[in-house]
Amino acid sequence: MIYEQIKKQATDEMNKAVESFEKRISTIKAGRATEAILDGITFSYYGTETPINQAATVSIPEARLLVIKPWDKSNIGPIEKAILKSNVGITPQNDGEIIRLPFPQLTEERRKQYTKEVDTYAEDSKIIIRNKRREAMEEVKKSEKSGDITEDDRYTLEDEIQKITDKRIEELEKIAAKKNKELMSV
Repeated sequence: MIYEQIKKQATDEMNKAVESFEKRISTIKAGRATEAILDGITFSYYGTETPINQAATVSIPEARLLVIKPWDKSNIGPIEKAILKSNVGITPQNDGEIIRLPFPQLTEERRKQYTKEVDTYAEDSKIIIRNKRREAMEEVKKSEKSGDITEDDRYTLEDEIQKITDKRIEELEKIAAKKNKELMSV
């Protein structure tokens, strides 16, 4: 029972670190329009902070253009202000009906800067995963000392936790490499 609990908890926490990394890098723009850039941006809608995608239709008609069409035209101003305040690095263009977010072509310097950012986020996530491994290993040793698992179980569980850790770190590296390749492609 304890054996499976420790393994499941370590796996779940490491998966959360990978998911968090993916979400974090999805907001890094690669010169192409992506709805992910609006994640976390809210505006005041009748006194309630509301995500943009819950009060407007968001579409990508071209590779480098994001279009936001509010369902209620009176929200154009507040949505535009929220985007400006969010520091996404793109100036919205408002024509009274829709808001356009034109994504500029990235310079080589900016691309390299973004890849460094991705690598930093990846390293932060690897540290989180390694810390979860350390915590799980400590839990395994405590369980052995208290007599809940045998010495053989401890070695088996430590080996399984290490394999899970290696797999998650490899997964992180693949995701980071894919994002960096996307960023560096013109």
